[in-house]
Order: sequence, then structure tokens, then C-alpha cells
Amino acid sequence: MTLRDLQEQIRRTYFERDSQRGLERTFLWFVEEVGELARLLKTEQRDEEALHVEFSDVLAWLLSVANLAGVDIEAAVQRYANGCPKCHNSPCRCPMR
Repeated sequence: MTLRDLQEQIRRTYFERDSQRGLERTFLWFVEEVGELARLLKTEQRDEEALHVEFSDVLAWLLSVANLAGVDIEAAVQRYANGCPKCHNSPCRCPMR
């Protein structure tokens, strides 16, 4: 499945509900999912199944936000297709922050 396929599946499944909720509230749900993933990543003992669930939730909510914002994710990620979009290297050679 490509990102475009997944984005379209998320659109078919959730767009009507997401539209009723609106962009701002849908974005807040996305942020909540990122927070859940962050909590899991901070734990000493990793629960691989829970990580898979949270990563998939974060991606699904990101795609929902993109659908509401009218952004084609597959087109958007092309800026990373040839490596770092800033230094144009792979691996990245930008100074560490």
C-alpha cells in the first residue's frame, strides 16, 4: 500500500466524521495520539504491539489532518526523496541541534 492509497482509505473511512469535527479539533486528536506515542517511547520496557498501534494511530490521524487541509501526503514527502531537504545529503550532514 502506498501513502496515497492509505490516505485515500483514511479519506473514505473518516472524512465525513473528520469534516464534522473540523480541522482544529481533528488536529488536536492527532496531537493527543503523538502524546500517547511519546509516553510509550519514554518507557524503559518497550511494548512492541502497543508501539505498532500508536505509530499507526499517529499516521492515520496525520492523514486525516492532511485530508482536511487538502494536502497530498505522497506529494509532500517528495521533498525527502533525495535525502535531507536542507543539506541535500543522505545521510544528513547538517549540524546537530
